[in-house]
Amino acid sequence: MPVFYLTLIIDNQQAINILSNKTNRTIMKAIWKGSISFGLVNIPIKLYSGTNSHNINLDMIRQKDKCAIQYVRVCKKDGQEVPWDEIAKGYRKENGDYVVLDKDDFAKISPEKTQTIDIFEFIKEDEIPSKYLEKPYIVEPSKDAKKVYALLREALKKSEKVGLCKFVMRTTQHLGILKVEDDAILLIQIRFNDELRDPEEATLIPTDIKISKKELDMALTIIDQLTDSFDPSKYKDTYKEELIKMIKKKSAAKGAEKPAAPARKRKASTGAKDDLLEQLKASLAAIKN
Repeated sequence: MPVFYLTLIIDNQQAINILSNKTNRTIMKAIWKGSISFGLVNIPIKLYSGTNSHNINLDMIRQKDKCAIQYVRVCKKDGQEVPWDEIAKGYRKENGDYVVLDKDDFAKISPEKTQTIDIFEFIKEDEIPSKYLEKPYIVEPSKDAKKVYALLREALKKSEKVGLCKFVMRTTQHLGILKVEDDAILLIQIRFNDELRDPEEATLIPTDIKISKKELDMALTIIDQLTDSFDPSKYKDTYKEELIKMIKKKSAAKGAEKPAAPARKRKASTGAKDDLLEQLKASLAAIKN
């Protein structure tokens, strides 16, 4: 069986940015244009992604000659490659047969394509459990809609509520909330209720375990010692930082002898005989030191 390797493939500009410690900031591009429907008022807006990916792309290549690996669509029965114009989508039934669905079938059930974010209800933000929150977008008004945008923003601030809304993006209907952050309105995509799994599906969640007062008090002390205000600037993607260091090191080495991988430290065994209270005490001592 052939063995393939993951090797970093980057363009010249990305390589320059990485090796010179420059941050590659991209100009924001609107991913959706439309309007917010607020009663009888329409606010023309653009949506921008509220997140910025810093992933470094890795491609699969053949190691000996750095030849890129490509995937082909192959029929499982005869091993022949299948061109795109012969490919359809199908639902596999229990007997192994397929129900074939074509473009017309999908068109009949697709949500109506509108360019409107429809606010249909206003609620308190703290009524939404965090597990429903999914993806943020930045809402920007058109040049002629700044005043009505500001009106909605101030109304949301004053009422201390968020607008529950529906919108369609890329043929898919989504649920979301419009909320204020500083001077901007954000659209936060949220999950539908049936998209969440019931925790009871995890069969090993304990419901009848007895915890002693000493154990609970010690655990509460650890929580108290580690309690702080949330500051997102303190947390960094350390894997990305280490990967960039590795890229720089290998680039500088230029074919030098490959360094031996550092030995991994073994974690202490935590068998059934370990005393939970002693582990809690050791954890608290480590925090104090």
